[in-house]
Amino acid sequence: LSRSRSVPFIIPPTLHGRDWINLTNEEQVQEDSDPYMIPQSGPRSSFHSLAGAYVVGTINPELYKFPEDKSETDFPDGNIGRLWFSIEYEQESERLLVSLIKVRKLQPPADSCSPFVKIYLLPDERSYLQSKTKRKTLNPQFDENFVFQVSSKMLLQRTLKFLVYHVDKHKKHHLLGQVIFPLKNEVLTDDNKLVIWRDLEKENLEPPSEYGDIQFSLSYNDYLGRLTVVVLRARGLKLQEESHAVGVYVKVSLMNHNKFIKSKKTAAVLGTPNPVYNETFSFKADQTELDTASLSLSVLQSIKGEKTLLLGRVVVGPFMYTRGKELEHWNEMISKPKELVKRWHALCHT
Repeated sequence: LSRSRSVPFIIPPTLHGRDWINLTNEEQVQEDSDPYMIPQSGPRSSFHSLAGAYVVGTINPELYKFPEDKSETDFPDGNIGRLWFSIEYEQESERLLVSLIKVRKLQPPADSCSPFVKIYLLPDERSYLQSKTKRKTLNPQFDENFVFQVSSKMLLQRTLKFLVYHVDKHKKHHLLGQVIFPLKNEVLTDDNKLVIWRDLEKENLEPPSEYGDIQFSLSYNDYLGRLTVVVLRARGLKLQEESHAVGVYVKVSLMNHNKFIKSKKTAAVLGTPNPVYNETFSFKADQTELDTASLSLSVLQSIKGEKTLLLGRVVVGPFMYTRGKELEHWNEMISKPKELVKRWHALCHT
C-alpha cells in the first residue's frame, strides 16, 4: 500500500495477511474487542454485554463490512436479540441525534412478531420517543431518526434506554428486552457519528427489594490473580432527599479475614433512585486468598456539605461469610474463570 507519510496506518495483528480495502483519511476502523477478555478499567469498559462500537465519519457504515465484523453472525447462547443504533451530538443546537437502525434475532413469545421500540433518555422515565411497528418479522429494519434536546453540561450524565416490544393480535404489548446505554464514556462531538450494537437484556420485572437492588458482574482471572468487579446499576434506592444535587455512588471494598484491604469508588450519579454506572474495578487477589476474601459493595449518598449516608450494602464471598445468592454468585465466578458473571442482589442495611 502506498500511503502518504502523514497518515499513520497500522494493521492490527489479527488482520495481517488479509485483503484490505483502501480507506480514505476520514475513516477510522476500530477493531472489535474480544468479548471474553477481562475489561480493563478505562473509558470504554462497559463489556458486561457482548458489544461493539465503531467510529465512522460521514459515511454509510453498511458499505464497510469488514471480515472481522462478526456482529451479524456471532450470537451467544441464550441471546434474545441484538440492537443497532447510532448517536451523534450537535453542540450548537444541543441536540442528541439517535438513529435506530435495526434489531436482529428477536425471540418472541408467540409464532409471529410485530416489533416496535421505545427510546428514553434517562433519568427522565416519563417521556419517550417511539418507532413505527414492523409487521411480522424477527429481524426488523427501522432506519428511523430521533432527536432529544439536552444541554452539553448534562449530556454525559444521561443514559439511553431502548425497550423492544412485540404487539400481539389483540394489540397487547409484550416487552422482549432492553438495552441500557450510558453516554458518560462516549466522545460525542459534531460530525462524529458512533454506530453501536448491544445485545438485548431481560428487564428485571420483580419489584425492588426494601432498600433497592444492585447489579454487578464478577470475574476471576486465575492466571493473573485478578478479581474484577463491573458495577452496572442500582434500582429502587431510597434516597434520603430527592433532589438533582444528590449524588449516589458505589464503594467496592476487598476484605480478607474481615480486614479491609483496598476500596475503590464509582463516580457519583446525580438525582436518581435508578443510577447507571458501568464502571470496572480490578483487585489483586491470589488464588490461595479466595477462601478468606470477600467483596463489600456499599451504595452511598452524599449530600453537599453534609455527611455521607449508607443506602444499603451487599457482601459476596465464600461460605465463611455468605449464603444464598451472594454465595452462589461467588462460587459461579470461581467455577467460570475469566468469564463475567452478572447478577442482581438485594441491598441490606446491616
